[in-house]
Formats: sequence, structure tokens, C-alpha cells
Amino acid sequence: MMKKKQKRRTEEPVAVLRQIKNILRVIYSAEVAEELVRRLKNRMDIYGRNEIIRLKRKRYRDKPVLTERDSVLITYADNVTTKGEKPLETLHRFMRKYVKDIVTGVHILPFFPSSSDGGFAVMDYKAVAPEFGDWNHIHAIARDYHLMADLVLNHVSSKSEWFRKFLLGDRRYRDYFIWFDHEARMPEVFRPRETPLLTKFETDWGTKYVWTTFSADQVDLNYRNPEVLMRMIDVLLFYLAQGVEIIRLDAVGYVWKEAHTSCVNLSKTHQIVKLFRHILRYTAPYAMMLAEANFPYKDNISYFGEGDEAHMVYQFSLPPLVLDAFARGDASRVNQLNEVTRDDLLFFDFLASHDGIGVLGAEGFLTEEEIDNLVKLTLAHGGLVSYRVKDGVKKPYELNITYFDAINDPHNPEDPLAVKRFMASQAVMLSLRGVPGIYIHSLLGSRNYYEGVEKTGVNRMINREKLSLEALETALRDKNSLRFRVLESYLKLLDARKEIRSFHPGSKRKVIRIDDRLAAVQRRYRGQEVLAIINVSSDEIQLPGYEMRFNLIDRTFFDGRVEPYGVYALE
Repeated sequence: MMKKKQKRRTEEPVAVLRQIKNILRVIYSAEVAEELVRRLKNRMDIYGRNEIIRLKRKRYRDKPVLTERDSVLITYADNVTTKGEKPLETLHRFMRKYVKDIVTGVHILPFFPSSSDGGFAVMDYKAVAPEFGDWNHIHAIARDYHLMADLVLNHVSSKSEWFRKFLLGDRRYRDYFIWFDHEARMPEVFRPRETPLLTKFETDWGTKYVWTTFSADQVDLNYRNPEVLMRMIDVLLFYLAQGVEIIRLDAVGYVWKEAHTSCVNLSKTHQIVKLFRHILRYTAPYAMMLAEANFPYKDNISYFGEGDEAHMVYQFSLPPLVLDAFARGDASRVNQLNEVTRDDLLFFDFLASHDGIGVLGAEGFLTEEEIDNLVKLTLAHGGLVSYRVKDGVKKPYELNITYFDAINDPHNPEDPLAVKRFMASQAVMLSLRGVPGIYIHSLLGSRNYYEGVEKTGVNRMINREKLSLEALETALRDKNSLRFRVLESYLKLLDARKEIRSFHPGSKRKVIRIDDRLAAVQRRYRGQEVLAIINVSSDEIQLPGYEMRFNLIDRTFFDGRVEPYGVYALE
């Protein structure tokens, strides 16, 4: 028996390398694959001997481990600051004091040197921006929490060393980017922004028009060049060696470009994701990949592949559908999403993020008129709207607003149901099968930050306020403050969820159609069962036949009466 087990251990790396070589053949050619797999094995073996990776492999027994106890806080490195202390140290201290172990993971948005876009125009992939701290601060956080970090795959900063060498005409870097000698129209290319696809740059070797999907400061990488892929794989391995356990594949759908296509979600993009999955399997089998693909539902879930691509995918349909549910007092579309989602798919469930509420994920669930109603609601609640261009026509792409102000009308500050309504919206997300991702401004009940928009002209700044630790702690000491009430309510929900085994990511679930005003889902795991009920309306609803069930959230017996925006987890 021992000999058979030993043989399987010996064969496993060989089988993975064989699969890696086959993928590289599909992306490039047999000849290129032969050379790359030798180089790649050498790099993976070197990183595999890293102490942090070795300790995590032993701790997690070589496989990803997620339970009902897991949730992830999404934050910038400098969302909470205080004088005389590096923001990463302040963030760590804030989490240990206020969040403790109720949240088990943290996604620190790009903490690398960057020139724009909140860190997503990366200048140096392997450095921590000195204004935030250093790798020792990252390591300390990774010891207390599951750490998620961004692998910004699609582009680098125009101020990066790679692009600087391109501008100087360095032959090694000429093919790191996609460029033309003249302007070119490519109307078939999917555009997530209103900015031009190509940006004009003056170089030492002439005028070049360079591919810039997201902004003139974010220059797309050319993955047709195998050296670019190898450099990014090295970055991936480096992050694992720093204690990162969840790799977020930023804007992954845009990575590969082909002439006369939309240049999104192409087959070779999926091959690259498969390749990364096998690299994790070989080097750090405990680690996970999260695909960030902000597209309609069908395209979004394609990043699961056949179970051989991303471990998790963002549930991009959820934020607009939950907003729609509370706007109309009707949860039928959320229930529909829950019904069509297979039990073998693991989503990263979220409602708010550093970006906005994307509306592409609502396509197929909401009509154009219903999406337009969300746009009108956002504007009425003081928010902003970002657009994309399709066939020369502007279409809403993203609603820029804090989720608290999206759910509640900020023109009615005395609304006694505001916190309850907001927490009900968050409870919908927490009831689903997946790993909850909680943006720090939702955890703290933040409102629209207009000053940031005025200073920068960037719509997304409305939900990216930087907070003084001193002012934050003053608010949290006041039990009547909005921040205290939201944080206390949120931590109570999360703490209750952690103790209910039926919320395990591997559980079975069934939508219970009781009333369109209720988001109701039954979760079952290893003989244990819970029925989550959330009222998305201001109506009181009576449920005959449900009396005397025990509510696991507030440890009382349910009498069948569902309060406006009530949240229940019934045994």
C-alpha cells in the first residue's frame, strides 16, 4: 500500500508538467512549449522550496480549505490611516481590534507602486509602495488572515520600467506591448470605457499607437510574446512566496487579443487561466485563483472551465439584482439567479467593491428598462454613472455609489429603517452559496464621498474615501452613530453565519418560493439544514406553518411574522 501511495506522489508532478506542456502547445507551438516547460519547471521548483510555501502546504495538506467560517474583507492598503504609522500596519491593527477573527481573509487592493487607477496601473509588480509599508507588513497580515492579492495581468503602467524601455527602443521590450505605426479603427473590439483604444506615444524609434484598453496610463501586455507570459508567471510565483493564498486575476477577460474579434474572453485567455491553475497545483496546491470577469453571467461562469480554470469567480450578477430587489420590493430576480446557479460552482459573492455596481451581470435577468430604472435610482440617490460605448452608442456600464446610499435615499437621513434595510441587502449576499466578500465601506456604512470625485474627476472615487483612524474610532465609540450601528450589525450577522454549518461553501441549496417579497433559500450540509429568509420589502408578511422555528441569528423562536427588511436563519 505504501508503495502505491509513493508512486502516485511521484507521478503527480510529472502529470502536471505534461498538462502544462500541452497547454503551452495550444497557446504557442510544440517547439516553444518544449523550451518554456523546462524553464517553468526550474522556476516552480525554486519557488516550491520557499519556506512560506512549504509551511502552507503542510498546514493545508496540499488542498484549498474553505468553510462557512470564511469571509473576506476588501480594502485598500491605506483605507484607514494614522499619523506616524505605515497604513498597512494601521490596517492590520484596525482589523485585529475591530474585526478580529470574525472575518478570516483580507483582499488588499494593489499595494504596489502605481501611477493611477487606485493601484491598478502597476509600476513594479514585486515591490510594496513605500508609502504603504513593506513586505514585512504584508507577511504579518498573511500570518493572521487568508491574504488575497491582485495579479494585474492585462496591463502595466506607462511609467513602468518595462514601458520606459519600450519607449527607448530596447529590442527586448518592443514586443511586450501591442502597437501600430498608424491609427487603426477596430469597432469590433469590446470597450469597457469611453476612452480611445489606442494611445499615441512618441518613442525613440518613431510614433507608435499603443493598445490601452482601460486608460492611456495602462498599457496592455502582449501575451503573444512568450516572454511576457513567463514574466507574469514569475510574478504569480513571487506572490505565493509572500504568503498570498488567493490570487485575484484582474481583468482577466481582456488578456489575449485576436484580429477581427471582440478581444474578450477568447479561447487562449482560458488556456492561460488553465495554465495558472496547473502552476498552483504543482507549486502551491492550497492556493486558489479568483477570476474577475465583469461580463454577463454566461461569460462570467465560463472561467470555471471544466473545473480546470479558476477556483472561484466573482458573482457579478448579484450587486445589480439585489439593488433591483430592494428598489422594487421584489426578490424574484435574485431567486432566479439562485436557481440557475449550479451547486458545483463556487462564487465570490459581493455587493460593493472599489469599483461600482456593474450592470453587465444583470443582462439576461433584467430588461433594458429595468436597468435604466437602476440608473435613475442611482442618480436620484446622488450617485454617478460610468458608460461604455457599443456601436457608437453610450450604454451604462457601472453605477458609482456607495451601497448604503444605493439602498437608502440619502435625502431622507432620518429614515428609521435605513440600517435595517441595508443589513437585509447584505444578508441576501451572506445567505448564498459561496465566499462572502465585504468591502470596507460597506462594513462601516460609508456614504457617498463627493470630495474625492471633485478632486480627481474620477466617478469611482465616490466609494473610495480614505479614513482617519482617529475619526473612525470616535464614530465607533458613539453607539448612535451610523458607523457603529452598521459595523455592530454586520459583525453580528457574520458571527452567526460562522456557527451555522449549513452555510458551508460545499452545501446544497434550494430556493423556496414563498412570496416574491422574500429571498428564501434552504441550505443543507452533512445532515444539517437552515432556511434563510430575507424580506426585501417594507411590508410585514405572515408565514403560516413556519411558527416556532428557532432563529439562529438572535437565538429566539420565530412566530411566523416577517418584519419589514427582517433577516432570519431558521432551523
